[in-house]
Amino acid sequence: MAKILVLYYSSYGHVDSLAQAIADGARDAGADVTIGRVPETAPDEVVEAAGFGSNDDHPIIEPDGMADYDGIIVGSPTRFGRLSSQMASFWDRTGGLWMKGALVGKVGASFTSTASQHGGQETTQYSILSNLLHHGMTIVGLDYGFAGQMNDKEIVGGSPYGASTIAGGDGSRSPHEIDLDGARYLGGKVARTAEKLTA
Repeated sequence: MAKILVLYYSSYGHVDSLAQAIADGARDAGADVTIGRVPETAPDEVVEAAGFGSNDDHPIIEPDGMADYDGIIVGSPTRFGRLSSQMASFWDRTGGLWMKGALVGKVGASFTSTASQHGGQETTQYSILSNLLHHGMTIVGLDYGFAGQMNDKEIVGGSPYGASTIAGGDGSRSPHEIDLDGARYLGGKVARTAEKLTA
């Protein structure tokens, strides 16, 4: 049984929703799944003023803990076309893992949320995936076996680079069911790939 970590940062719950759908997909594929958060780094007054929230049911993960997993699926909201400072700070603390090659050969994937359709989903996923590639991980994307990302009748996320959703400028838009289906598909694919690579 592959051990999968769904590691994320979420300000308003959209990335959290994707994380839970990804975990469902990985569990359905037979994986042992942990959902964990990275630490909040914004000052308390900023968190309060912006109305950030976090799911306290998901534990804070420290970098060294990633070595215990066969696959790591990383999610962050988009900040000006790249991953959030909270997620970047987490990866900036992984030098010791890199020195030991502790993540080499593990399976990695990405997911994100943006305010708008053209808010930088793919560039954010590139900025997530570049961290994983530098650690020697094997990348899994959201392939076109998930046809939902080809939908042109509704506003949905999804790209070959990973699962995604659109939150709306004020954060009031919930993830579309197609986006959640894509997240479940990605979770299952990572779990199956990790199981094969660790066999």
